[in-house]
Amino acid sequence: MIKALRVDERLVHGQIAMVWSKELKLKGLVIANDEVANNETQKMALQMAVPSTVKSIIKDVDDAIKLLKNPKASEMNLMVLVKTVEDALRIAKEITTIEYVNIGNAGKMVQAEKTQITKYVMLTDSEITALKELVEVYPETAFQAVPSEEKVLASSIIKDQKL
Repeated sequence: MIKALRVDERLVHGQIAMVWSKELKLKGLVIANDEVANNETQKMALQMAVPSTVKSIIKDVDDAIKLLKNPKASEMNLMVLVKTVEDALRIAKEITTIEYVNIGNAGKMVQAEKTQITKYVMLTDSEITALKELVEVYPETAFQAVPSEEKVLASSIIKDQKL
């Protein structure tokens, strides 16, 4: 079962390894990113950050979707990590069994014209468009850095900030 699909441009880091993995009782992490899937050094670094109690796999987005459609995936508590809202949207359009779509941390590592959405999220116009579509697919999509923080529905941010 896919407990969460999370947008986090850092992919695996302390919050994922120590907080989210315990909160969601994860058995596996699926890291879905086209660039990282083809970079052995990045793959090795990310896998080193994953707790030993959690299995991890790194795939490009299309292969991650195929993996997540496998019936065996529904037998594990999984978190899917992507770097961008667009990648989250690609997955959300194909996988209908995601319990929680989470926008955690995005937009701080790449320089571009962006709109500050939350303390941890800055998006370009095309990412905002993808976010709106993501909310149509998964209306409960929310911003939340860590589980102890309150979930803020993306739909309310879109409405309040007139995005």
